[in-house]
Amino acid sequence: MSARGLIVGDLRARARFFASITSIGIPREAASGRYAKHGIDRDAALRALRDEVEDCRRCRLAEGRKHPVFGQGNPAARLLFVGEAPGGEEDRQGLPFVGAAGQLLTRIIEAIDMKRSEVFIANIIKCRPPQNRTPQPDEILQCQEYLERQIEILAPEVIVALGKVAAQWLLRTAEPITRIRGKLGEYRGIPVMPTFHPAYLLRNPNGKRDVWKDMKEVRALLRQ
Repeated sequence: MSARGLIVGDLRARARFFASITSIGIPREAASGRYAKHGIDRDAALRALRDEVEDCRRCRLAEGRKHPVFGQGNPAARLLFVGEAPGGEEDRQGLPFVGAAGQLLTRIIEAIDMKRSEVFIANIIKCRPPQNRTPQPDEILQCQEYLERQIEILAPEVIVALGKVAAQWLLRTAEPITRIRGKLGEYRGIPVMPTFHPAYLLRNPNGKRDVWKDMKEVRALLRQ
C-alpha cells in the first residue's frame, strides 16, 4: 500500500473510533459509586486490577514492552491525572511520568499546594507504543477497560486530562486539544479539566501560562 493509502486508512480508522466513543451511553452518576457505597478496599481492588494489567496480552503493544505501566499514587486520591501512554523511561521502570515530563508534572502538582503522593497518575493505555508514537484506535479500545475500572475504583473528585488523546477519550470528542483546553467537561459525573501535556510544555514553554490557569481552576474545584 502507498504512503497516502496508509494515511487515508489511518484517518478512516480514527473516524470510526471517534464515532464509536461519542455514541457510547455514559451514565452521569459518579464512576466509582459502588466502591464508595459498599466500603470496598480500594487498595486491594487496585492491586487485583494491576495483576490483570501485568498479564495482559490483548493488543500488539504487549509484545514490545518491558513493563506495563499501571499507574501510581494514592488509592484515596481526590485528583486523578490521565496521560496518553508510557514513554521509554516509564517502560523501563514500570512507573508513570518518571522522565523530564514527569518532573514537570510533579512541579505542576506542587504548584497547586499538593504532593505527588496525594494524587493518582495513570494513562489511557498501559504499554509503550513503538518510538513513542500516538496510540492507535484499536489499541485504545483494547486497553480502555483498565482505565475505566481505575476511575471506578478511585472515585476521584476531579480528573485532569493531559493532552489530546486523554482529553478526547475522557470527553468523548474528536476536537483538538487547542480547542477544548481549559473548558471544563465531565466523565460520568466527574469534572474533567483538559490541559496541555507536560511533554508539550517542554517543547512549548509559552503554554505553561495556560496550564497554570487550568490548574488554578482545578484547585478551586477541590476546595469547594
